[in-house]
Amino acid sequence: MSRYGAQFGPDLTFLGVDRCDLGDRSTYAGADAVIVGAPFDGGTSHRPGTRFGPQAIRQTCYLPQDGSRPHLALRVDALRDLRVLDAGDVEMYSGDVETAIRSLEAAVYQVASSGAVPVVLGGDHTITLPDATGVARHLGYGNLSLLHFDAHADTGDIAFGSLYGHGQPMRRLIESGAVRGDRFLQLGLRGYWPEPPTLAWMAEQRMRSYEMTEIGARGLEACLTEAFGIATDECEGVFVSVDVDVCDPGHAPGTGTPEPGGLSARQLLDSVRRICLELPVVGVDVVEVSPPYDHSEITAYLANRVVLEALSAMAARRHGISHDPAGPLLEGRS
Repeated sequence: MSRYGAQFGPDLTFLGVDRCDLGDRSTYAGADAVIVGAPFDGGTSHRPGTRFGPQAIRQTCYLPQDGSRPHLALRVDALRDLRVLDAGDVEMYSGDVETAIRSLEAAVYQVASSGAVPVVLGGDHTITLPDATGVARHLGYGNLSLLHFDAHADTGDIAFGSLYGHGQPMRRLIESGAVRGDRFLQLGLRGYWPEPPTLAWMAEQRMRSYEMTEIGARGLEACLTEAFGIATDECEGVFVSVDVDVCDPGHAPGTGTPEPGGLSARQLLDSVRRICLELPVVGVDVVEVSPPYDHSEITAYLANRVVLEALSAMAARRHGISHDPAGPLLEGRS
């Protein structure tokens, strides 16, 4: 699997970090995190365009593409304090979902088995099936928990005659055994789907879903704290999957299935930072950015910052900085 580059547009790396080639392990030996593009929207059920997401997430920033981003609160520069590389896009033809997800799973497994954290830029949410599976192949089935930010549960069974699509990856992950149902935590669910039979299936798997009504009543911090305890019980690593439609469409309009009443951009960024500071995160994906439906690049900016918050928190965790919800995030480093 040699470096493909960018499937759509010029071969830009994430904010100017160095390139690597998944076909040559020496190019990412010792890497802490490897960016992987997954330009796939063959699983969308409504508005397409997420095949252009990886390119937008990589480049949408008002600062230079210089491979440096000092974090104001954490006092780290993730792109320099960590060895972050960009493997380019996996070649994914949106007309052939099975071939596409096999290719992505192989790429993610290569990164995870090298000891680096795969950070996958989507693409529609179909890609979380190969992303989390690739990590679980390395870590061991059942040893990976999953924190899933989304307006939708994505636990459907068959849609449009297919087992694969952006509404079904979480069911496939649990059915395969890659991720245990009772270590599957979902945050931000709301709206008018899924239907009662799917909810019943989720209950049978002992999934834990923090709907927006509960988050509003209890507070996001309390829900996260509870979810952390479940996620780290009997699991060695945590995979974080962020669908940008977890945010209210006012904060993330460029997505395929917008649902009013979600998290704010600030809440999402703070949550991702806290997760990556406090938990052993072994994989991340950011999905459902659809540039054709974006306005003033609002959604692409948010997704870019989600990636930066995750990487910055990983760098801070390495420096011994811990999260204190009651105070500033500056313990352990000046």
